[in-house]
Amino acid sequence: MLAYGTSADQVDEYLRIGESTAIVSLKRFVKAVVEIFGDEYLRSPNNDDIARLLTMGEQRGFRGMLGSIDCMHWKWKNCPKAWHGMYSGHIYEPTIILEAVASYNLWIWHAFFGLPGSHNDINVLE
Repeated sequence: MLAYGTSADQVDEYLRIGESTAIVSLKRFVKAVVEIFGDEYLRSPNNDDIARLLTMGEQRGFRGMLGSIDCMHWKWKNCPKAWHGMYSGHIYEPTIILEAVASYNLWIWHAFFGLPGSHNDINVLE
Protein backbone atom coordinates (compact mmCIF):
# COMPACT_ATOMS: atom_id res chain seq x y z
CA MET A 1 0.00 0.00 0.00
CA LEU A 2 2.83 2.39 0.80
CA ALA A 3 4.94 1.52 -2.22
CA TYR A 4 2.19 1.65 -4.85
CA GLY A 5 -0.26 4.11 -3.33
CA THR A 6 -3.12 1.65 -3.42
CA SER A 7 -6.00 1.27 -1.03
CA ALA A 8 -6.29 -1.55 1.49
CA ASP A 9 -9.23 -2.92 -0.49
CA GLN A 10 -7.03 -3.38 -3.58
CA VAL A 11 -4.42 -5.52 -1.84
CA ASP A 12 -6.76 -7.86 0.03
CA GLU A 13 -6.99 -10.44 -2.77
CA TYR A 14 -3.29 -10.35 -3.63
CA LEU A 15 -2.15 -10.68 -0.02
CA ARG A 16 -5.11 -12.81 1.01
CA ILE A 17 -5.84 -10.71 4.06
CA GLY A 18 -8.86 -8.56 4.80
CA GLU A 19 -9.01 -4.81 4.32
CA SER A 20 -9.12 -4.10 8.06
CA THR A 21 -6.14 -6.42 8.68
CA ALA A 22 -4.14 -4.62 5.98
CA ILE A 23 -4.88 -1.25 7.59
CA VAL A 24 -3.95 -2.49 11.08
CA SER A 25 -0.71 -3.99 9.71
CA LEU A 26 0.21 -0.74 7.94
CA LYS A 27 -0.44 1.29 11.10
CA ARG A 28 1.73 -1.11 13.14
CA PHE A 29 4.52 -0.84 10.57
CA VAL A 30 4.43 2.97 10.60
CA LYS A 31 4.40 3.07 14.41
CA ALA A 32 7.40 0.71 14.50
CA VAL A 33 9.34 2.86 12.03
CA VAL A 34 8.64 5.98 14.10
CA GLU A 35 9.54 4.21 17.34
CA ILE A 36 12.80 2.77 16.00
CA PHE A 37 14.04 5.64 13.84
CA GLY A 38 12.18 8.64 15.26
CA ASP A 39 14.76 9.99 17.70
CA GLU A 40 17.58 9.94 15.16
CA TYR A 41 15.95 10.54 11.78
CA LEU A 42 12.50 12.04 12.35
CA ARG A 43 13.47 15.15 14.25
CA SER A 44 14.27 18.81 13.72
CA PRO A 45 17.92 19.87 13.71
CA ASN A 46 19.30 20.74 17.13
CA ASN A 47 21.89 23.45 17.89
CA ASP A 48 24.81 21.07 17.29
CA ASP A 49 23.41 20.04 13.91
CA ILE A 50 22.89 23.65 12.86
CA ALA A 51 26.42 24.64 13.92
CA ARG A 52 27.90 21.69 12.02
CA LEU A 53 25.88 22.45 8.89
CA LEU A 54 26.75 26.17 8.97
CA THR A 55 30.45 25.34 9.39
CA MET A 56 30.36 22.90 6.49
CA GLY A 57 28.51 25.40 4.29
CA GLU A 58 31.05 28.11 5.09
CA GLN A 59 33.97 25.77 4.29
CA ARG A 60 32.38 25.14 0.89
CA GLY A 61 31.87 28.85 0.21
CA PHE A 62 28.19 29.08 1.11
CA ARG A 63 28.10 31.16 4.28
CA GLY A 64 24.82 30.87 6.21
CA MET A 65 23.54 27.87 4.22
CA LEU A 66 22.08 24.88 6.05
CA GLY A 67 21.30 22.82 2.96
CA SER A 68 20.03 22.79 -0.58
CA ILE A 69 16.36 23.14 -1.42
CA ASP A 70 14.75 21.44 -4.38
CA CYS A 71 11.25 20.84 -5.64
CA MET A 72 10.07 18.03 -7.85
CA HIS A 73 6.76 17.08 -9.40
CA TRP A 74 5.52 13.53 -8.85
CA LYS A 75 2.85 12.29 -11.21
CA TRP A 76 -0.21 11.29 -9.26
CA LYS A 77 -1.44 8.26 -11.16
CA ASN A 78 -4.35 7.53 -8.81
CA CYS A 79 -5.59 11.12 -8.43
CA PRO A 80 -9.39 11.19 -8.11
CA LYS A 81 -11.02 12.60 -11.28
CA ALA A 82 -12.73 15.37 -9.31
CA TRP A 83 -9.31 16.67 -8.17
CA HIS A 84 -7.53 16.63 -11.56
CA GLY A 85 -8.01 20.37 -12.10
CA MET A 86 -6.62 21.31 -8.69
CA TYR A 87 -3.49 19.18 -9.05
CA SER A 88 -2.70 19.66 -12.76
CA GLY A 89 0.20 21.94 -13.50
CA HIS A 90 2.54 22.64 -16.37
CA ILE A 91 2.49 19.07 -17.71
CA TYR A 92 -1.35 18.90 -17.77
CA GLU A 93 -1.41 15.78 -15.62
CA PRO A 94 -2.10 15.62 -11.88
CA THR A 95 1.11 16.01 -9.90
CA ILE A 96 2.07 16.58 -6.29
CA ILE A 97 5.04 18.81 -5.56
CA LEU A 98 7.62 17.61 -3.07
CA GLU A 99 9.79 20.29 -1.51
CA ALA A 100 12.88 19.02 0.31
CA VAL A 101 15.90 20.54 2.04
CA ALA A 102 18.93 18.27 2.25
CA SER A 103 22.41 18.81 3.68
CA TYR A 104 25.75 17.93 2.08
CA ASN A 105 25.51 14.34 3.38
CA LEU A 106 21.99 13.88 1.92
CA TRP A 107 20.29 14.11 5.31
CA ILE A 108 16.78 15.41 4.67
CA TRP A 109 15.96 18.15 7.17
CA HIS A 110 12.66 19.29 5.73
CA ALA A 111 10.07 17.79 3.38
CA PHE A 112 6.70 19.15 2.36
CA PHE A 113 4.13 18.01 -0.17
CA GLY A 114 2.49 20.94 -1.94
CA LEU A 115 -1.18 21.72 -1.53
CA PRO A 116 -3.74 22.19 -4.31
CA GLY A 117 -2.91 25.29 -6.31
CA SER A 118 0.84 25.09 -5.72
CA HIS A 119 1.62 23.84 -9.20
CA ASN A 120 5.01 25.44 -9.63
CA ASP A 121 8.18 25.72 -7.62
CA ILE A 122 7.76 29.45 -6.93
CA ASN A 123 4.39 28.95 -5.22
CA VAL A 124 5.79 26.20 -3.00
CA LEU A 125 8.75 28.31 -1.92
CA GLU A 126 6.58 31.31 -0.99
